[in-house]
Amino acid sequence: MALLDLEAVHSGYGRVEVLHGLSLSVPAGATVAVLGPNGVGKTTLLRVISGTLPAWSGTVRFDGRPINRLSPYQRARQGITLIPEGRGIFPGLSVQENLGIATHAAVGADAEWRARRLDDVLKTFPRLAERSLQRAGTLSGGEQQMLALCRAFLANPRLLLLDEISMGLAPIIVEELFANVARLKSEGLTIVLVEQYFTYALELADICYVVSKGQVVFAGEPAELRDSDVLTGSYFGAG
Repeated sequence: MALLDLEAVHSGYGRVEVLHGLSLSVPAGATVAVLGPNGVGKTTLLRVISGTLPAWSGTVRFDGRPINRLSPYQRARQGITLIPEGRGIFPGLSVQENLGIATHAAVGADAEWRARRLDDVLKTFPRLAERSLQRAGTLSGGEQQMLALCRAFLANPRLLLLDEISMGLAPIIVEELFANVARLKSEGLTIVLVEQYFTYALELADICYVVSKGQVVFAGEPAELRDSDVLTGSYFGAG
């Protein structure tokens, strides 16, 4: 059963249309990779799903119900969490304060669950525990991204949207981040992943969508994508 469906969605910025009737489906419990070169609409897609950018036309359904008219806050309360490109933390607050905000955002969780989950996160990311009183904006890029990823552990989402979490980070940090994304996947979380590291994306994904010029040009399993000519074709050329 699909947790998320987009049907013939058009959207963009100002008068510039970026998504041209895009449709895709995300089954509950699946990890879906959205791939394609820069500038084809991948980030726009995640913004439409999270509600930070409106769909001009078409339908976005979550758990079988249209959510086009819901605000980003209302979608978050339904369990949609976006980790945007560029970290998505509160730089002026401490690590501890960032984690506290994320913990209290967990819908339907009691105090015992929140305390247990926070303890689990600090054991998983010991560097954050060591820097609990440090301002988040002074952390390294990798540490900031770890802090952003902690939102996914603490907010108890039903759908996690990840936008280029590896951008600008050292390979060893990227490997650590994706190990924790794999952990979330193993817990049954539904994930939509926009990622530049195809190797990690294809290892994690159950379904791959390739986007070109605001439309889906390929949909299938990672093995099908590897066997196709899409990865080496013009869709992944410059631009």
